[in-house]
Amino acid sequence: MAKGASDRSSCSLIENHHMWYLDSGCSKHMIGDKTNFFNLLLKQEGHVTYGDNNKGKILRRGTIGDKNTFLIHDVLFVEGLKHNILTISQLCDKGYQVTFKPNMCEIRLTKSQKVLLIGKRNNNVYLLDISHFASIGCLLTKHEDS
Repeated sequence: MAKGASDRSSCSLIENHHMWYLDSGCSKHMIGDKTNFFNLLLKQEGHVTYGDNNKGKILRRGTIGDKNTFLIHDVLFVEGLKHNILTISQLCDKGYQVTFKPNMCEIRLTKSQKVLLIGKRNNNVYLLDISHFASIGCLLTKHEDS
């Protein structure tokens, strides 16, 4: 397991398969538990680099969610990653507006301003529980090979 992956769990973060951390420094949506995938594609070559410069191996890529309510595409399955990470920049690139307030955050459709997701702040990180998503359409992401 990469040091960066284990460091995340030592920060008293909640380990829950449905919880997603909103991250402004991460470049891709990532997860370390393959049981959460709706579909899983062939092995995706490469590595991700954590904030401490340790690396995690990308094992696969796929789609997370429920085909009846929401889908998050091109999520990287990363070896040893203990938490689910949603990347703020990818959400914004796909037409979503992410607003942070002292105790919560909101993800809205930019055009209609419809609130799709509400997250809560916990120990200075913002968390979303995907098991509470309403019918929100599709959170699309794009993985670009480097």
